[in-house]
Amino acid sequence: MKKLKYIFISLFALTMALSCDDDGGDSKLNLKTSAVPDIQKVEGSQPIIDLLAIQEGEDVSISFTADIGMGTVSSMDVVGYYFAGDGSVEKVVLANDVTTFPTTVTLSKQQLIDTFAALNSDADFSLGDQLVITGDLTLEDGTVVSMLTDAGGRNYGTDIQNSPLFKVTQIYNVSCPSDLGGTYTALSSGASTDSGPTPDENPITDYPYDIVLTDNGGGSYTLSDAFGGLYILWYDIYGLTFEVEGDITDVCGTLSGSFTDPFGANVTIDGVVNGDGTITYTWVNDFGDTGTTTLTKVP
Repeated sequence: MKKLKYIFISLFALTMALSCDDDGGDSKLNLKTSAVPDIQKVEGSQPIIDLLAIQEGEDVSISFTADIGMGTVSSMDVVGYYFAGDGSVEKVVLANDVTTFPTTVTLSKQQLIDTFAALNSDADFSLGDQLVITGDLTLEDGTVVSMLTDAGGRNYGTDIQNSPLFKVTQIYNVSCPSDLGGTYTALSSGASTDSGPTPDENPITDYPYDIVLTDNGGGSYTLSDAFGGLYILWYDIYGLTFEVEGDITDVCGTLSGSFTDPFGANVTIDGVVNGDGTITYTWVNDFGDTGTTTLTKVP
């Protein structure tokens, strides 16, 4: 299944070495001559656009700071993209020609309605909509650097996306309040398409493991090991003896996520928060490996 497994360690090291020069995306941002914004949600402010509050006629308010993450700029346009459930995307400048950093922007429900053409009333906020905040930067030579295309596509690579130094976007999901963080016991069942794992390991049923779900705010979480230990069980023979994190998003009890595994395969996750508080999700990778995990929170 995975021909690259035997040289996984060396390839991983090579990738890490190259990542300093190439951001991994369709564009290649040279941070020596370019710049990126740093957008942060204000601590204690609302991390989502609370759909339940809107449906009850209450106000909602989001607050974030816009700063320069790296580089030298002459100004920034703080911009917002509203991704509606019907697939439409609308880009609006929220603050024009900002030159004082950091600057704080606060938007109420009515301001969002007044700003975006897709929103005419409370009824136009829909489950699954997203507001994405970022910045368009004007460099000293007049060059404009945009993190997203006008259609909302990502204009930067994974190194910038995963940088611990700055956040070039912040996402506000139109969703319900979520509180899933904590430590869970996991039972995972799955099957690998690889010939390496032994018959007593593959397929496997109710494999026990412990998983920590880290709350990143706004319904976004990181699983300490998205595979519930199954990758370690199956692929330690190829040197994979470490946990593989995966990000998921909770939208009113429906879970989804995607990430790239250490072998370069895309992994997608779909799941639900059950009525008894347990979590069940299924993952599948490009090779056809699949697994289902049930999480029970540790009191």
